[in-house]
Parts: sequence; C-alpha cells; structure tokens
Amino acid sequence: MSQIPSTKQQLFQVAKAVCVVAGLSFAFMSTSHAQDKPSGKRSIAEQYIQDMKEGKISEAGDDDHVVQELIIKRSIPITYKYINILMNTPNAFGPGVACTTCHNSNDPSKSYRGLDLSTCKGIIEGSTEKPKRALFTPGTEAKRDILIRRLRNNRMPLGQGFEQSTYTPNHMMVKQWIADGAKNDDNFKKNVLPLFTTANAFGPDTPACTACHMSNQEPPSFHELDMSSHAGIMLGADSVAKGVDKATKVIVAGSPEKSFIWQHLSEDRMPPGISPAEPRDHPNTTILAAWIKQGAKCD
Repeated sequence: MSQIPSTKQQLFQVAKAVCVVAGLSFAFMSTSHAQDKPSGKRSIAEQYIQDMKEGKISEAGDDDHVVQELIIKRSIPITYKYINILMNTPNAFGPGVACTTCHNSNDPSKSYRGLDLSTCKGIIEGSTEKPKRALFTPGTEAKRDILIRRLRNNRMPLGQGFEQSTYTPNHMMVKQWIADGAKNDDNFKKNVLPLFTTANAFGPDTPACTACHMSNQEPPSFHELDMSSHAGIMLGADSVAKGVDKATKVIVAGSPEKSFIWQHLSEDRMPPGISPAEPRDHPNTTILAAWIKQGAKCD
C-alpha cells in the first residue's frame, strides 16, 4: 500500500538530494571541459549533473527517491560491507530490532529457521531448518523472493499480529485447496469461499478479505482484486491497470508457496511487529534488492 509522504518528509528528501547534488556539482565544475565529453565517458557525478540539467531527474516524492536517483539508476555497485551493516542495525528496514538479533546462526536451536544473516555465506545459504531453502537467487530480480517479500509484504488481514497462528484449520484449508489445484468445486464453494467473505476467519477482530478486495475496480477494491468469486480470484490483481493478460496472478494452482494469497496469509512482515502503515518500499530494502540483482557478491 503506497504512502503519501508528508511535507516534512518531502523537504527532508529534497534537502538530502541538494546536499548530494552540491557535492557533485563542485566535482563537476572542477573538471575542465567535462560537459564536452561523450556521455559514455562521463563519470557518474558528471552524468548526474548532465541529467539534472536536461531535466531527466524525477521530482522527490517516494521514500526511496534519493536511492533511486543516485544509486539504482546509476548502477552503483552495492558492497556486502553495507549489507552487513543493515543486517546488524536496528530500524534498518523500519522500526524494529536488527535482523541478526533473531537470525544469527545456522543452528535451529539458537536461531529462527537456522538462518544466519550475520555472514554473507549465511545470507546466501538461507534457512537450514527443514524445509531448507534459499532466500533468493543471486543475479535476479528479488522482489518476489523470500528475503525481500518478507521485508515488504504485510500479512493479511491487514494489521494481523505476528503472534496469531498461521496454522489454524482455516489457514490449512486454503493451503490445501491451492495444493489440490484451486478448483471451482463444491469444496471451494462450501468451505473455502466463505472464509474469504467472513470476518475473523483468519484472526480475531479482523475484517473479511472481501471488505477490501471485492471487485476488479480500484477504488473501491485494493489492487483491483476480487476475492468474492472463483473467477475473480483466478483473474488476479491489477487486471485493469495492467490488462487482463498481464494481471498479477495471486494463485498458482498446485503451489501454495508460490501463491500470493497464501504468502500474505501465512508470512509475517519483518521486523516482527512492524506496523502495516510503514512504507513498504524502504530505501534500504531497495538497496538490498539491488545487491541481490548485482549478484550478491561477498567481496
């Protein structure tokens, strides 16, 4: 869910950008005839100033605006040294304890899921407790991979506490339905669909899924997702914005772990207890994803 930055936030973002640009401008002006260089031979600082002059720099708005403009668009190499700092720093991805407070060993008796985020090798290896699995694939877009989505995706229903079980009979019924092929059969109509249309089905004091996802039009339905029918669920999200053929599928029949509906029902956003009101696209999450895309290098 996108957040509209406050005026104070926008001013802070602009101020940060101005400080960086001022430093870059000094470096640029001190380089003789830099403006005459072919774009392919300019330094990153020189190219940034040129893009600014040509109006190619987008206006501040998103929380990670500075990161997008100065790092992502310029393909600045992300070092593991910075990633290591993030993993060991409280509030690095939003209000909460450091990742390594809970994930600091590959021994499941000492660290949740036997996940060691205190070393580069541990981050790449992923969880060692069964089912053992990697958190991402180096060199690829990581937005949908476990590590990044656990930092971005809010558990549903929105505001559901991490202390509430994700192994209730209702949760397991949805998981099994997906595993069995997500069919529009009597089981779906009698047992599964009512869970999506009933309040408190997946936690106490929570609205029905259809309170927020009731049609393929936004507004009023978030992400144009309709969970009031089998056809709407299988169509997926953002079918109007992206087009029916490119709609984001929320169900992968036969694979609960790959299905967005199950991921949101069963996975808590990290750090534990973080408010769903916190921006999903935190600048450090963007940098972490960039490190993965660049190959997750340990040197």
